Amino acid sequence: MIPPVPGEPRRPLGPRDSGDAWVDGDRGRFWGRYGAAGLIAWDRRRGVLLQHRAEWSDQGGTWGLPGGALHAGESAIDGALREAHEEAGVPADHLVPRVTSTFTVGYWSYTTVVAEVSAPFEAVMNDHESIALEWVPIDSVASAPLHPGFEASWPQLRPLLGRSPQLVVDAANVVGSRPDGCWRDRRAAATRLRDRLEALSNTGIADEQVADLRWCPEIIMVLEGQAKGVENSAHVRVVNAPGEGDNEIVEQVAALIAGQVESDVTVITSDRELAARAEELGGRVHGAAWLLGRMDAVADR
Repeated sequence: MIPPVPGEPRRPLGPRDSGDAWVDGDRGRFWGRYGAAGLIAWDRRRGVLLQHRAEWSDQGGTWGLPGGALHAGESAIDGALREAHEEAGVPADHLVPRVTSTFTVGYWSYTTVVAEVSAPFEAVMNDHESIALEWVPIDSVASAPLHPGFEASWPQLRPLLGRSPQLVVDAANVVGSRPDGCWRDRRAAATRLRDRLEALSNTGIADEQVADLRWCPEIIMVLEGQAKGVENSAHVRVVNAPGEGDNEIVEQVAALIAGQVESDVTVITSDRELAARAEELGGRVHGAAWLLGRMDAVADR
């Protein structure tokens, strides 16, 4: 993500947050002590929600994304959703974050959060930072007079729209891959795994080829036997297998792939037979160690 062109910060309404400050360094001066974030709200029917920026603001009169400076300790996703709500009345519970793209100069960063609209809503100008808010068809975005930072990054961001990564987790295999006494209470162990998956979804999983991308997959955790009965969380859907867990995982993968133009389904298991069945359907496979390493990294933050 290429950042906004530095300039005068937008004037916040109400009390200033500690994040509303300049940061300076050898790459220039940027707004947002803790970085900044913006939101691409993408509706499959209407396109992308763009903000026509007020004339007094930096690059006033251009079209860009709702967003702004992050608060202390705030994640880029939470900050982008908060700013979009404050500026455009965007309801966070009507969006599903899919991927984040981050530009950084070391001492400052700007993150674009790409989120898909899960339920229609109408944008509302909640402050004086906008001349207008409009849903713009994807093919028409580049023809608008865009904010220079958004204009430069749009060619890299556009291909991310429509991606909906899915992660199907063989819970028994992942939990059993570490000898931590999980067999004494399988449901409790499954609950701990669900919570760690929830934290991972909130942070995002780093793309293995593009350094500045982090994916926020929809996660399906399949349980069997005594582990069954764990509740869903915000980003983790728990499926209780009526029989063998492997068969349920294969059914879940087949259903997900059938609903996608291009397969974006990854199965987490170290079981070779199950891995082969998933790959035959068109899914990708990573072993339990791959997932555990990423969850450990989130816990260590």
